[in-house]
Amino acid sequence: MRMASGTRTWSAATEAALYGPSGFYRRPEGPAGHFRTSVHASPLYAGAVAELLCRVDKALGQPAELAFTDVGAGRGELLTGVLGKLPADVAARLRPYAVERAARPAGLDGRITWVGEVPEGVEGLLFANEWLDNVPVDVVETDAEGVARQVLVQEDGEELLGEPVAGEDAAWLARWWPVAGAPPGTRAEIGRPRDAAWARAVGSLRAGLAVAVDYAHERAGRPPFGTLAGFREGREVRPVPDGSCDITAHVAMDACARPGSTVLTQREALRALGLDGGRPPLSLASTDPAAYVRALGRAGEAAELTSPAGLGAFGWLVHPVGDACRGLLPDGPERA
Repeated sequence: MRMASGTRTWSAATEAALYGPSGFYRRPEGPAGHFRTSVHASPLYAGAVAELLCRVDKALGQPAELAFTDVGAGRGELLTGVLGKLPADVAARLRPYAVERAARPAGLDGRITWVGEVPEGVEGLLFANEWLDNVPVDVVETDAEGVARQVLVQEDGEELLGEPVAGEDAAWLARWWPVAGAPPGTRAEIGRPRDAAWARAVGSLRAGLAVAVDYAHERAGRPPFGTLAGFREGREVRPVPDGSCDITAHVAMDACARPGSTVLTQREALRALGLDGGRPPLSLASTDPAAYVRALGRAGEAAELTSPAGLGAFGWLVHPVGDACRGLLPDGPERA
């Protein structure tokens, strides 16, 4: 098929727009300059991750070197927060890795190793907060006959339909997001690259726990028009692959899951890690007003992180590597 000049698949266009030499994620302000994740919402989030890391450490028998691998580390905000929350004995044995394609930011804690790829053969916790949603995927749309076709895009965001989907992509759609025969205009995002990326991340651990946290959906509730979106300066915008905005799509968590994985909501996971959005007792206001105000602030932040209508609805894909780290979080539905 003949394509207009500059027309590419969405995965190729997104790769260049986000990670190319002048891509969105290369900007000095980093992701925090454009959108607010759980990491930026409250230091309580880093505290909960630090608690999980301590549980992993204990389960592994307090190894001489404990790895904490932050995949899609932004500018190191989560790692910095976790380092500030750890007990001294854990911090002394910790090897923190920031996995990020952008350059190392100035002033980052010298203990943090900044790498472009997930380190291999380590023991500890691998944590990927809002990483998989930025692994580029191709988009498909059904035509007038219900045939799923590749959606091609130009740098200005204009789209046109390409060839019918075939091969491994067609097989993935049939299993995980079936759209063949659906009404014209039905869309889907092919999550195969994310499945592979997560498999590589899990495979990097010799022992420990791997967790991916993201916007998620499962087969029974796939959105009929897909989830591809753009974000810039705190607002949702039209996804245009010219480097001017973030380009993201929600994650088919059930497709990414490997045998033995479970999927929880963030609300379930954070509550299991000790985060409670309940208000402090009113009696504290009269006995220690300053403590009451601090506790009230913490409760508000915890409530935001665990709200079922907001951040608390995020999916946590949890995969233990080895038997030692099973049961560190509540069991969700196991994935085959």
